[in-house]
Amino acid sequence: MRDSTQSQGSRDPRRERLDAAKRARLEEAGRLEEAGRLEEAGRLDGERVWQLLEAVADPEIPVLSVLDLGIVRYVRWVPSGEGLDRLHVGITPTYSGCPATEVIRQAIRRALDEGGFPDALIDEVLAPAWSSDWLTEGGRKKLASFGIAPPEHTVSDPRHILRAPAPVTCPRCGGRDTQRVSEFGSTPCKAHYRCTACLEPFDYFKCL
Repeated sequence: MRDSTQSQGSRDPRRERLDAAKRARLEEAGRLEEAGRLEEAGRLDGERVWQLLEAVADPEIPVLSVLDLGIVRYVRWVPSGEGLDRLHVGITPTYSGCPATEVIRQAIRRALDEGGFPDALIDEVLAPAWSSDWLTEGGRKKLASFGIAPPEHTVSDPRHILRAPAPVTCPRCGGRDTQRVSEFGSTPCKAHYRCTACLEPFDYFKCL
């Protein structure tokens, strides 16, 4: 009668294959779990960066954040030479020569440093150029509540730029019987208007 048992120290190829397959599954599960942790950490970091940027106010119109203005183009991590991903934040100036651009850059830098991202890079993105169409809907509502009339037309249609200025809605009383007093208001990006209904002056954020 043949002994079906194996001598001590002998190897069972089937058991070895099963063990190898089990190790491979465990290793794959470990890699997936680690990848999941990294992905979740990246998602949370991204949300944190957007929250920090939401708190950065426009120095000329403090009621607006840089996100309301629409000047933040992206928040992303880019592989660096050290093998680690580095945070990049892209911003677009509202217009060439805007005196607030450097102040905004410094405010974003300070927010990122204090928020735990001191190695982040701030990229200047010049194309496509910013336009007032990029103002968020929330930003437009904030302007109106602050007493500044938001842009009423899109700059994608040049006819609105070439036409004579039309009356704009008064942010104080909602009337349309308004007159432009000056091409420039408190800042170059705004014009100064007067409402003939409530007699209140107000700024109008130009279609740029």
